[in-house]
Amino acid sequence: MPSTNTVPSPPRHTNRLAREPSPYLQQHAHNPVDWYPWGDEAFARARQEDKPILLSIGYSTCHWCHVMERESFENEAVGRYLRDHFIAIKVDREERPDVDTLYMNFVQMTTGSGGWPLNVFLTPELKPFYGGTYFPPEPKHGRPSFLQLLERITELWKTKRQDLGDSAEEVTHRLQQMAAHDAQNAFPTGERELHGAGQTLLHEFDPDHGGFGGAPKFPRPSQPLFLLRYARRFNEPAAIAAVLQTCDHMAAGGLYDQLGGGFARYSVDARWLVPHFEKMLYDQAQLVQLYLEAYLVSGETRHAEVARGVIRYVLRDLRHPEGGFYSAEDADSEGQEGKFYCWTESELKQVLSAEEFTVIQRYYGITAAGNFEDHSHPQPLKRLNVLSVFHRQLTDAQRVHWESARQKLTTVRNRRIRPHRDEKILTSWNGLMLGAVARAYAVLHDEEFLQAATTNLRFLQSRLWDASTQTLYHRWRNGERDQVQLLDGYAHLLTGVLELYEATVDPRHLEFAVALAEAMMKKFHDSRDGGFWQSGADTLHLLVRTKTDYDGAEPSGNSVAALALLRLSAICGRADWRAAAEGTLRLFAQKLHQYPQAVPHLLLALDFTQQEPKRVVLVGDFTCGSTASLLQAAHAEFEPHKVVLGNRGPVEAFAKTLPENPEFTQAFCCTGTACQPPTRSRDKVREFLKKRD
Repeated sequence: MPSTNTVPSPPRHTNRLAREPSPYLQQHAHNPVDWYPWGDEAFARARQEDKPILLSIGYSTCHWCHVMERESFENEAVGRYLRDHFIAIKVDREERPDVDTLYMNFVQMTTGSGGWPLNVFLTPELKPFYGGTYFPPEPKHGRPSFLQLLERITELWKTKRQDLGDSAEEVTHRLQQMAAHDAQNAFPTGERELHGAGQTLLHEFDPDHGGFGGAPKFPRPSQPLFLLRYARRFNEPAAIAAVLQTCDHMAAGGLYDQLGGGFARYSVDARWLVPHFEKMLYDQAQLVQLYLEAYLVSGETRHAEVARGVIRYVLRDLRHPEGGFYSAEDADSEGQEGKFYCWTESELKQVLSAEEFTVIQRYYGITAAGNFEDHSHPQPLKRLNVLSVFHRQLTDAQRVHWESARQKLTTVRNRRIRPHRDEKILTSWNGLMLGAVARAYAVLHDEEFLQAATTNLRFLQSRLWDASTQTLYHRWRNGERDQVQLLDGYAHLLTGVLELYEATVDPRHLEFAVALAEAMMKKFHDSRDGGFWQSGADTLHLLVRTKTDYDGAEPSGNSVAALALLRLSAICGRADWRAAAEGTLRLFAQKLHQYPQAVPHLLLALDFTQQEPKRVVLVGDFTCGSTASLLQAAHAEFEPHKVVLGNRGPVEAFAKTLPENPEFTQAFCCTGTACQPPTRSRDKVREFLKKRD
């Protein structure tokens, strides 16, 4: 009898992207499109053949990127037309955010909106003249099909070439103007900007469901993190209430994976109920920080448990065996969004006992109709339920059934085909997660978190840091690193290493932080006008060099660099680093004043400048048990205007003069050059941090 096993036929097409490490580019390696990666070969070919460039930007866990690939880039007619009339270039926005930022600015400037996939048409000189996001395979809602658009661009390239060239020149000039900032701004006054920003965010607060603004609703953790500081500075309890309500609603909604932990990228509705299911490492890192601060402010263990749940998800599902953190998990599995995460009522009845189903049905609000349907697939799955907490209260007997039901559902879900995982390791996002895990250790005292943080840092230092040239590279995958250097990588990793230093006062971590800061200043700081360039001066083929300032789903490199340098300056006594941070705040002063909701992370830096930070300085024998106890006390209060340091390594000179007892560790609680008597008491350290100036 012949075997029923069949050998899959080889793909009909293989293009240059098959040689690229990026998972996103490899997803397009067998399209009939003659794709090029971003680089010299593509640009030379465009000039030689005098063809327009289609630049298509996305990322591997992007749902609508998958849809457009399936509908258009896998289409033979589209592939043939692109081969004949265009030079087609694919870019992974997560590997080259500098390229993405530039052309996203163009599309937003000319269309009023943006997103991914991002499709932009360029001259051979890389100047854009038309762009948009998703284009359908058939004409729809007054929009042409993608193939019709290509035909129209081709016609204009032949008949209106001068007009296209003039348009490209004009928009390039406008992009250059957008990239310029007024270096003569006055330094922000502080109180005015901070108060106005807090009022603006509270005005946008959704009192029914938490969060800020309407659907679709993104977490944007920098906003609630700022509001906690605003509440402290202006004695505004409504701001604390808004943050805690937001945290509670997000954690109860479908945005949070109720079985496996971790947050999806955003909610398509205002209630945090139905998520866009992809999970990004940068979201996990920032949300851990938010829930840790919510825990410090509220004292409620439920906030700490959410932080633990997110970290457990990352360590379980997004960690390389050597300690690096992978980038993301997809929204889709088996070609359909949410299939891995959702449940029908009938499926739950089959898996669970009657008692378990009754409890789960009430707790998660399960209905026969469901609350989600994947409309992007030709054959959508129907009557799916996203798990979201509706009735939290359980009796002891119900909790037993609830726990057993969750174990069964987890077992069944783990047998499903998982969403695609993007296994590239980015320095920037790893820096964010390193800082989150290190701070979680400092606040929650879980030794597993300390081990994960130190292992992650060791991985990054060995794989992505070149100590001989003081160079930090951006991406590593399958034993290969790229040659790209970006401000985000240096700034985020600097912040992560600072968190680990303050959690341990290990001078080796501070030494590395100093090396990162020095390298970041040398490669990206604009000493003339202030602020930091997104990419280095030697970055090739970048039409306009930009300084990013928008704190969206990820905080900008300028915002992160400013806050990190302020903290490091306070620890090391480096006035030059503080001056660079203040110069960054000055450069973006108009944005801080006029559109504060756009720069919430930069507001954290501005807030830090408004008072002398408290310093908890540990001196003595760091191997003794009292060190851990004092460190725990130093991180047990919500005090955003503090630094924690030892008296060894490249710390500020005053810390090195503090007398130490070789038999035990003591803490000096200092402001400026005034210190309280040394103490071994946790309570005295906490009292010092609680006291308002």
